Amino acid sequence: MLDLEALPAMSRAERVAALDAWLTGLLADAVAGTPPPRQRRGGSPPRRGTDGLALVAVGSLGRREMPPYGDLDLVLVHEGRPEIAALADALWYPVWDTGLRLDHSVRSIPEAVSVASTDVKAGLGLLDARLVAGDADLAARLRTATLASWRQAASRLLPQLRDLRRARARQVGELAFLLEPDLKEAYGGLREGQVLRAAAAAQLADEPSAEVEEAYAFLLDVRDELRRRAGRPVDVLVRQEQRPVAAALGLADEDALLREVSLAGRKLAFVADETWRRVESSLVRRPRGRYRRVRREPLAEGVVRQGDEVVLAQGAKPAADPGLLLRAAAAAARADLLLSPYTLKVLAVHSPPVPEPWPAEVRWSFLRLLASGRSAVAVLEQLDQEGLLSRLLPEWDSVRSLPQRHPWHRYTVDRHLVEAAAAAAELTRDVDRPDLLLVAALLHDIGKGWPGDHSVVGEPVAAAIGARMGFSEPDVATLATLVRHHLLLPDTATRRDIDDAATVDRVAATIGNDPAVLQLLHALAQADGAATSTSAWSPWKAHLVAALVARVQTKLGSAPSAAPEPVLSPTQPQVTAAPLDVAGGAVTVGVEDVADGQQVTIGAPDRAGLLSILAGVLALNQLDVRAAKMSIEAGYATGVFAVRPRFGRPPVPEILADAVRAALEGTLPLVDRLRQREADYQQGGVRTAPPRISWHDSEVSGADTGIVEVRAADRAGLLYRLTAALASEGLDVTSARIETLGGDAVDSFYVCNPSGTPVDDGQRRRVEAALVEATRGATPPVAVDTPG
Repeated sequence: MLDLEALPAMSRAERVAALDAWLTGLLADAVAGTPPPRQRRGGSPPRRGTDGLALVAVGSLGRREMPPYGDLDLVLVHEGRPEIAALADALWYPVWDTGLRLDHSVRSIPEAVSVASTDVKAGLGLLDARLVAGDADLAARLRTATLASWRQAASRLLPQLRDLRRARARQVGELAFLLEPDLKEAYGGLREGQVLRAAAAAQLADEPSAEVEEAYAFLLDVRDELRRRAGRPVDVLVRQEQRPVAAALGLADEDALLREVSLAGRKLAFVADETWRRVESSLVRRPRGRYRRVRREPLAEGVVRQGDEVVLAQGAKPAADPGLLLRAAAAAARADLLLSPYTLKVLAVHSPPVPEPWPAEVRWSFLRLLASGRSAVAVLEQLDQEGLLSRLLPEWDSVRSLPQRHPWHRYTVDRHLVEAAAAAAELTRDVDRPDLLLVAALLHDIGKGWPGDHSVVGEPVAAAIGARMGFSEPDVATLATLVRHHLLLPDTATRRDIDDAATVDRVAATIGNDPAVLQLLHALAQADGAATSTSAWSPWKAHLVAALVARVQTKLGSAPSAAPEPVLSPTQPQVTAAPLDVAGGAVTVGVEDVADGQQVTIGAPDRAGLLSILAGVLALNQLDVRAAKMSIEAGYATGVFAVRPRFGRPPVPEILADAVRAALEGTLPLVDRLRQREADYQQGGVRTAPPRISWHDSEVSGADTGIVEVRAADRAGLLYRLTAALASEGLDVTSARIETLGGDAVDSFYVCNPSGTPVDDGQRRRVEAALVEATRGATPPVAVDTPG
């Protein structure tokens, strides 16, 4: 007899064994108590005992995972047993009499296969079929037949299963970020482990790894303890049950329990996402006998796009290249793709430690990753799951999957920080130092991993991280200030009278009367609020903060300045191209290695649109320009460019000289070549926010010179098109400060009219319209003097 009261206290293995033994006895009693049918004249003798009869468990009992107060899912399989209805009644009624909930069916093997091939839930359940009692050969044939049917119907059933899980995820939420998670149905819950096995059974994915099985087993343990404490079949880990469940599992408190649940849920969700990508790729049918050639496109040095994922190039050497990890991650986020699982493993095993402080190229890649916005979230999760993020930022472990009990917060601390950085990426065009904004957004709550006021505790932590990243001392101080005072504006705006002069004075004094810090704190408050919830950052609160910022700006009496004019010194020419067909001198090129890339000096006869032509040639040679300056003497122009090779190949003076000469003579179609280059290296992650164009006359001396600043999505040949737009409106560019940060270019141009007249309002409007079109990919005509 089954002792129902003792079942909940048993271990899973003991509970399954007890149920199996009880059900085996019930089947034996049913067979013994059911008279066999009469033998037909001339027919075969009727089967007796359990010949052609098997009791099969599916669901949690089939997987040997039966929880306390769980349901029994049973299938009575038969073959050639006319008395099957009587046998079933004799089996099911004793189960019902105990009060256990029973989900039952009676099937022949063909009937089971038919149901499994059309009903995704039934097919999923039969994959767990396990013999409890009866004909072992019949049960084995059932499993073989249903497994073959599942594989054959996978192309139809797995998309249905995917849609069911996505619908449940939208309805229930993601296990890792819920304060009262549904351990079974939330995305990343127990259902994910079962789905992963189903994909593996269809031979479209690998068997779940040991890490996945460990995460799954932990969630089973939590559910068992939850049901024991609740005394009923529940799967939602409600708050009042968290402390006793934590104690039963030997964890310190309810926060430790939620953190472990979050880690397990993130692991299952991460692997499930990757599995679905593999399944969807595998289900794309190819015509028989034909193979689809996977296109490989270079994205960065040592990094290529292969199909719908990012992999390492054939010549990449991860063990000898400390910058490859972040370069690959940034390239993936920029292209709105993910790193391949194999590439992640290779990087995890072979990437050397990043030198400290970080080299400029490594820091630039990290900022480029953060600035990619939403597409960076999944890539950062990849790095986190492989332990690479903690390797770069050891302090990250202190906030990893750390729960936040405040009802406003939608995420754990680490995910909130990543979401804040993604939100900050949408605000980089609103600040002068987008790099500091992005890092501050990622670190603003890092102090929650230690006891005490997280703003105070986080200040020295952020300073240490900033110094390790290689920021200058003033920048490190600014980062520390941003983390220390990231709540200053929203707290003051909602708790103090912003029209009180004392309130404004206190805010100004707190930030050291620094307009740049005020600008960054305003953007950080917006990013923090957006990453928290709509309740935390309502339109009313945003209005109050903006009003407070306006009052403090008025008190400070200054606005952030434009980028300073670059300091560049010409390099001695190394190559002189063949003389031009027009008068004015030959083209000369010099290349010199500098601290962060190379410096290229190009000399050529001066003419309208020359800077645009030189920028186009550099873009064709895959050189990203970071700063530029032009000087003219006696009709001969010298352009100095600070460049960074996009794919690690340094500029070749001879190639640059010949290309500039051809472009000046009109034999190199720059517009067509750059348009093709942009098509070849289309970046899926480019944001579509409108560009921002501003003028800064007060920053320069001389009424005939002005600074026009353009903030826009970076794309191949952007500098060429912007300078072409300026030239088409009759402006000369004397120098330019170029900065490419993640998805954005921040370009400042010192411009003037050749005639010496000021740039009036009408010309400014025309220039702004031309620049906007240039950011969209249009290349305006430039009047360049060419032969013929």
